[in-house]
Amino acid sequence: MYERLKVLVVDDQETMRKVTAAQLASIGIENAELARDGVEALRLLQAKRFDVVVSDWNMPAMSGVDLLRAMRNDAKLASIPFIMITAAAARSRIEEAVALGISDLLVKPYTANRLLQGIKRALRVRVRHEAGTSPAGQTPAGSTLPATAVPEQATVLLVDDTPDNLHLLAEIFKGAYRVRAAHHGQKALDICCSDNPPDLVLLDVMMPGMDGFEVARQMREHPNAEGIPIIFVTALTDANSKLKGMELGAVDFISKPLDPIQLKLRVDNFMRYVELRKQLQADYDNLLETARLRDDMDAMMRHDIKGPLAGAMATLQLLLDDSDTTHRQSEQLRLAEHAVLQVMDMINLSTELLKIETGRFTLNAKPLPIGDMLRRVVEMVRMTFASKQLVIAVDTDVDVGDEAPQVAGDAMLIYSLLNNLLKNACEAAPIGSRVTASLIAGNPVRISIRNRGAVPPEIRERLFQKHVTYGKPSGSGLGTYSAKLLACAQGGDVTFEVSDEEDTSTFVVQLPGNP
Repeated sequence: MYERLKVLVVDDQETMRKVTAAQLASIGIENAELARDGVEALRLLQAKRFDVVVSDWNMPAMSGVDLLRAMRNDAKLASIPFIMITAAAARSRIEEAVALGISDLLVKPYTANRLLQGIKRALRVRVRHEAGTSPAGQTPAGSTLPATAVPEQATVLLVDDTPDNLHLLAEIFKGAYRVRAAHHGQKALDICCSDNPPDLVLLDVMMPGMDGFEVARQMREHPNAEGIPIIFVTALTDANSKLKGMELGAVDFISKPLDPIQLKLRVDNFMRYVELRKQLQADYDNLLETARLRDDMDAMMRHDIKGPLAGAMATLQLLLDDSDTTHRQSEQLRLAEHAVLQVMDMINLSTELLKIETGRFTLNAKPLPIGDMLRRVVEMVRMTFASKQLVIAVDTDVDVGDEAPQVAGDAMLIYSLLNNLLKNACEAAPIGSRVTASLIAGNPVRISIRNRGAVPPEIRERLFQKHVTYGKPSGSGLGTYSAKLLACAQGGDVTFEVSDEEDTSTFVVQLPGNP
């Protein structure tokens, strides 16, 4: 099924590149190409077709996450599944990679079977996204609601040719771990190289046929077994034997006769590392599953909710512009328009901001009559703050008869941007005071929003940062942050000035004019 897949393996360590290629070959994927860093990988991706990228995280020149970001920003490469490999990383960095759209994340060491699961999942998600979104209210095919992943109980493989020794070892670890046993080297090797290898091997050295050292040597040559930790349990006590064991990658060397209490403690101590690694993988799996659900919800909101809302907004605007509409009808229509705008604003903040933050946003700029849009937003904000008896005025430097200025941008994003800044200005303004929105034609077009009430000194330097608020216990601190982000994503900007003498704040929005 996977014989025709073409996989790009990216790792700065030659050994790991070869190990990953061997793992792919063991699951039937022979067509793998190798790259030593993100720069070389990007060059190959731009020259050839690949179905999946399997990349290490930490690499010189261009890291795995930088490669992922570059791919997601390239229309030709953006849909290629990307599997990230890491020893460990800070949760914030993992969340960044998840937001950029990794298909799976594997914690070292991992088995060929786990890699195959990741490839299957990555291809399934790609097919689902290419096929489009599911109908509202249905879970997309291949997707499940996120459930908290719980690591399975760790498995210890006991290897000894003496039945009494195996029985003693099994009694020591019974109940604490899943216990498997092998009475000769070949059986131990078969278990370790299978699709369900153990987490730790307690390996006798002196066995007939294949001794423990040979088992360890062959384990290190197999992709499923090369990362399994080994503790040698043997009657050999000479320094050369211990040195040989350590050269084969043993994590410990325990001499017979065994002290059951000491052996149990030493295994328990090492198993804490194993359990932490397994829990880390489970945590990453949960993050990815939650992100997939969020992507499904995002797609549903974009296609199933925003489309009809945009249609409703256009219809309301046509009715408002209709000369036959009465004053009372206009008031009711503006209330409906205000409600639609609020829903649009929430959707924009929950979907578009994430794309902008992670570099996945693509602007579809269109010419927009910014004056009409500004007046509509002001009218809706007036209704919201009617109880404060504010005077909310719109000024413009456009002379009568001159062509009204237009901007190039996204209508919904500009609605959200202006709505957030005007709402903030009205919230800060004292009762009965004046809030002014001034439109200045040019390129860029500027919109200046001025209100009484200076921005508090405590937050001025951080005002455009996320979750910065002052004196509003229920405030999200996203208003100015989102306005700045939405403006910059459209080639504009938002700045502010404060006059402590006049006790005023002025926010200036710049948006590119439509040529």
